[in-house]
Amino acid sequence: MDINFTKEDIAFRDEVRDWLNNGGYPKHVKEKTDKGITISKQDQIDFHKALAEKGWMGYNWPVEHGGTGWSATQLYIFNKEFGLAGCPPLLAFGVSMVAPVIWTFGNDEQKAKYLPDILNFNTWWCQGYSEPGSGSDLASLKTKAVLENDHYIVNGSKTWTTLAQHADWIFCLVRTDSSGIKQEGISFLLIDMNTPGIEVKPIITIDGEHEVNSVFFTDVKVPVKNLIGEEGKGWTYAKFLLAHERFGIASVGASMRQLNKLKKIVSELDNPELDKKICELEVSLSALEITELRLLSALENGGHPGAESSILKIKGTEMQQNISQLYVEAAGEYAIMYPGPHGYSSNDKPAGPDYAANSLSAFLNLRKTSIYGGSNEIQKNIISKFVLGV
Repeated sequence: MDINFTKEDIAFRDEVRDWLNNGGYPKHVKEKTDKGITISKQDQIDFHKALAEKGWMGYNWPVEHGGTGWSATQLYIFNKEFGLAGCPPLLAFGVSMVAPVIWTFGNDEQKAKYLPDILNFNTWWCQGYSEPGSGSDLASLKTKAVLENDHYIVNGSKTWTTLAQHADWIFCLVRTDSSGIKQEGISFLLIDMNTPGIEVKPIITIDGEHEVNSVFFTDVKVPVKNLIGEEGKGWTYAKFLLAHERFGIASVGASMRQLNKLKKIVSELDNPELDKKICELEVSLSALEITELRLLSALENGGHPGAESSILKIKGTEMQQNISQLYVEAAGEYAIMYPGPHGYSSNDKPAGPDYAANSLSAFLNLRKTSIYGGSNEIQKNIISKFVLGV
């Protein structure tokens, strides 16, 4: 195993850093993220458009579809440097999730229609997988699509749909046949969010933010040409997509940035207990990075991600949660004065240190990380099956 970067890798890292530090990263977005301010829809668009202009929007795409064709190591460097710079997380729904499904299972007409818009961030996508009452049992979905002439009529609902309030399109798993086992009879549809019969209702999360939604479908007409692949093969496509969703979910760079900031804060508190916890997290984060580099080495030598991706998902999300918890501990009583998603008014002065105002918000929001992308309990079952054989 070789986990050392080549000269070419180091040159690529320097190119990424140059873009981030010398005008590529939109200044108005950076100013907000550096201060922990929630960025707007337009900020998100500006950030992704800047990536598209650089030619990096297809960072994880093959060259034949307009992507960068980067190696696994380059992808690692790219994700790590963007995390260290505090960039907004790249919206995965289009570029990392539905796009690979389209170029792998879609027809030529679908590739020509959807892929260029995703690559240029002209289309904002969201994911229609989870449903009320389904929990982690995705195959139990009940949203139905009934074929009538050249359209499907879709009825049902999806929940926890991230940023659906901004989305132009949604990719959905729908049930087209109920006669077999629950993993059969599921199809993969692309649906225009402006279609009559679609209603989006906000779900306000525990930190007071509007990030997720319920999406309701009432007699929504979807052209048959929006079906990806074969009818009834959606479960296969869904599993393929989830493998792409979990790539890079460890967020090593972002955790390093947050931990470095936390170290500076704690160094001024004279709190030996927090100092000890920081040291423990540093060791765990180093182990996480080495684990990810081991996986990269295997990928570069023709291997495939297996249970290791589940290990990265578990430890990476736990790391994010643990760091956010230490921010709350460092803030002490000032953390409970969290002013809500809209912050303090112009006439208010935050109580306590600057970092205290958003520490509880981040702590509460990051409770979700051990659930999305496949809950950590499910990931442990995967490890048990493929590593331990039980």
